[in-house]
Amino acid sequence: MSLACYNVAVERERFEELVAKSLSELPTEFQERLENIDVVVLDYPTHRQLAKVGRGMTLLGLYEGVPHTRRSRGYNLALPDRITIFQKPIEAQCRSDKEIAMEIQRVVRHEIAHHFGLDDASLKRIESGKRRGKRDAGETLSSW
Repeated sequence: MSLACYNVAVERERFEELVAKSLSELPTEFQERLENIDVVVLDYPTHRQLAKVGRGMTLLGLYEGVPHTRRSRGYNLALPDRITIFQKPIEAQCRSDKEIAMEIQRVVRHEIAHHFGLDDASLKRIESGKRRGKRDAGETLSSW
């Protein structure tokens, strides 16, 4: 995805507050199931992280870990999963502070959906159905 660059920026502390707010606004049933996960903010993805998505792609957020759907009874003593939200690429595509807040919320929910086992194809299908007014079994995750 190529992005227009609008150069809207917020202080790191404010950006992190918006990420925390997005997490706190998740429905209780999802908040209660967020386990063994760290959410961090970085300016940009690393080369290794970018290599995971392919050349020419922009990365706004990234989930790295074992989704709930792949955890077995033997899943314990594991390092925390990690969701990284990338501040500069989000700022580059937004025209206002309000757009930054809305995009952070969208990206956080997208990455949380990966934590619960939805893949990108499923999320795209849910989002395109939402735009057309259709309901999908996974809609709960994307319609928070």
